[in-house]
Amino acid sequence: MSKAKYKRVVLKISGEALAGDKKFGIDPKTLDNITQSIKKAHELDVEIAIVVGGGNFWRGRSGEGMDRSTADHMGMLATTINALALQDSLESKNIPVRVQTAIEMRQIAEPYIRRRAIRHLEKKRIVIFACGTGNPYFSTDTAAALRAAEIDAEVILLAKKVDGVYDSDPVKNPNAKRYDKLTHLDVIKQRLGVMDTTATSLCMDNGIPIIVFGIDDPDNIVKVVLGEKIGTSIT
Repeated sequence: MSKAKYKRVVLKISGEALAGDKKFGIDPKTLDNITQSIKKAHELDVEIAIVVGGGNFWRGRSGEGMDRSTADHMGMLATTINALALQDSLESKNIPVRVQTAIEMRQIAEPYIRRRAIRHLEKKRIVIFACGTGNPYFSTDTAAALRAAEIDAEVILLAKKVDGVYDSDPVKNPNAKRYDKLTHLDVIKQRLGVMDTTATSLCMDNGIPIIVFGIDDPDNIVKVVLGEKIGTSIT
């Protein structure tokens, strides 16, 4: 069996990735493919924490004319729906999982406690972090950076619908150039849309590398964990 490059990772999965071609909600086949790949990575003895977005149901900025804090809290609830779906799919594959939420909802998940999360990881349980940071005005990208710093993760694996970081939107510009390597400062200075500035700065300040790759091929999760050169590396 191949040896994983990383011992502990934070995998950031966008809500849109779970929707597949449906663009909204959760596509069962896409969910199954993603969790099958996560299972393969888990079997490589990698400690995996997952931060999931909620854009397949709701984005804070979608609440036009709505109080921003209210809209953001609605987005946090959307991430919980996705977290429970991931948990259910992983558990059906006999993978031990715990969901921790930054907003307490004890009937369905544990509250986020750093030491407990680390203990779960040490016991080879996958931990899914929902509700972002628990605060409005902060994205789930920032939550991924924060949780990675808190649990001493070696890298953030940013799984997106696009297969890396481009100098412009590849959907709108077929001539867009994909970067193989960048620094955190490059991302901030060039205003590349890979992560928001707060999340990128937090990663830079704590020396956390980011690998951006496409989730359309779910096996990319395993490839990245094994250290294969795919997507864009931000160091």
